[in-house]
Amino acid sequence: MRPPGGPEMLIEQWLCFPVMTAELRHLRAFLAIAAEGSITRAAARLHLTQPALSRTLRQLEEHLGVGLVDRSTHHLELTPAGEAFRARAAAAVAAVDEALDPARAGTWPLRLGHAWSALGEHTTTLLRAWQETHPHIPLRLLRVDDRTAGLAQGRTDAAVLRDPGETPGIHTELLTTEQRVAAVPADSDLARHPSLTLTDLADWAIAINTVTGTTSLDLWPPDATPAITVEVANTDDWLAAISAGRTAGVTSTATAAMHPHPAVTYLPLTGARPIELHLAWREPPTHPAVPALATLLRDLLRR
Repeated sequence: MRPPGGPEMLIEQWLCFPVMTAELRHLRAFLAIAAEGSITRAAARLHLTQPALSRTLRQLEEHLGVGLVDRSTHHLELTPAGEAFRARAAAAVAAVDEALDPARAGTWPLRLGHAWSALGEHTTTLLRAWQETHPHIPLRLLRVDDRTAGLAQGRTDAAVLRDPGETPGIHTELLTTEQRVAAVPADSDLARHPSLTLTDLADWAIAINTVTGTTSLDLWPPDATPAITVEVANTDDWLAAISAGRTAGVTSTATAAMHPHPAVTYLPLTGARPIELHLAWREPPTHPAVPALATLLRDLLRR
């Protein structure tokens, strides 16, 4: 027997069935709320009314089956599930924006992120080798000043990391190690030494990149820990602090290769543990050429 009302009524009933497929607008709404820390400010940013944005957020939460935003406190905060979902949502939105960018129609660049110094002296070799072996896939080197060099936000497809930590969904592979060097003002007495130790730097203020750096006071012996640190957020500020005088830094040989500075001298640093250099990417990869990049890097650094 055919149901009363015919197929038109069935279609209408199906459209009214309480099942919602999450759309890009739901992700953008959630990310705006997370960034602004307020539904009111997020609604203004998105040119929506506050009730409309609240409904969109509620639809997304019902679709996922979890609460993303804690509304019980005076200040809006993400729940643990919301914090975990934020990275996934950002990666998804970034991927869509990348795919729909008119300037990149017909090409699919492979985005390689780094927080500082890329691959050091091997950077140019990698870029040229990639261009020769994969001429139809542009390799874009992007500096992103955060711990995952853009991977967590979907801004990059792979990243060179010196302190990868542990981020869900991100795979890391050790490529090589780099020796540490001291960076001191070029007109200082320390610059006249052939090499330095951590103890030699104990009386100096130490510039420390607290965002993406690998140097902390734990590197020094307990009886020779520097008393003063200068916190910076990127390599440019780190170099500026050292070149101003009375501040020193510790970094890898890659920084000396990529960032020569007339007011900064790099010297070998003996007795300091080396820095591990990793290649990281999301699983599954966001670009089909990521495995080829990993293979090329292994071969390049082995040679």
